[in-house]
Amino acid sequence: MPERRETADLDDPATTLLHADIIRKKRFLRDLYREFYGVFRDSLPSTASAVVIEIGSGGGFIKEIIPSAQTSDIMPVPGLDLCFSATDMPFSDHTVDCFCMMNTLHHIPDAAAFFRECTRCLRPGGTVVMIEPANTLFSRFIYSRFHHEPFDPKGGWTLPPGGPLSMSNQAMPWIIFCRDRDRFEREFPALRIETTTHHTPLRYLLSGGFTCRQLLPDCLYPVATFTDHHLLRPFHDMLALFMTITLRHTPT
Repeated sequence: MPERRETADLDDPATTLLHADIIRKKRFLRDLYREFYGVFRDSLPSTASAVVIEIGSGGGFIKEIIPSAQTSDIMPVPGLDLCFSATDMPFSDHTVDCFCMMNTLHHIPDAAAFFRECTRCLRPGGTVVMIEPANTLFSRFIYSRFHHEPFDPKGGWTLPPGGPLSMSNQAMPWIIFCRDRDRFEREFPALRIETTTHHTPLRYLLSGGFTCRQLLPDCLYPVATFTDHHLLRPFHDMLALFMTITLRHTPT
């Protein structure tokens, strides 16, 4: 797990480029990203003309898994297709089939404004698929003690002013879709919650994240994957570090 460190450099696009290099060099991190992108791919409509937008692409490589995806970020990182804020998106009404997000929601300063934009931009039947930090017994221990980003389950749906990446609350997905689920369903009835699934208790830790060395040799990645998917599966609600949330646009 990444060590605690100062976060001001996270708002420098050069750090995002450094992260892209780290992802590609570490097998555990690279293959975990591939698996998460596969989750996005498997959720897409079968039509080849589907409009797929990744929000918060950072240093990732979604186009290797979903070539038609358009990448975006709030910071002007080289190689991205679009640069915009998730609370003010440049799409016409009802033109997007899927928004994909990996560890992005907990950086958005006004979650309600983002969901309003999703409601406006998505076609009927369109989806938002997010992979975000979970709030489990194990993840609370890890995120609150060994991760540089804040983890505050008592927080709200907004973040205090700050940089686009240095300001965050990793507990925000749990706050919105678990603690405050009734509020979400009341305020955004057109965004139906389809899934909130816990997963992946082990491999991100073993990857060392972006600041620590990988803890196991590359050849043991399949063993770690089997452990995550099968041996630890009965305990995901207690041990998972991540959750996948799927919303579907179902206007009345």
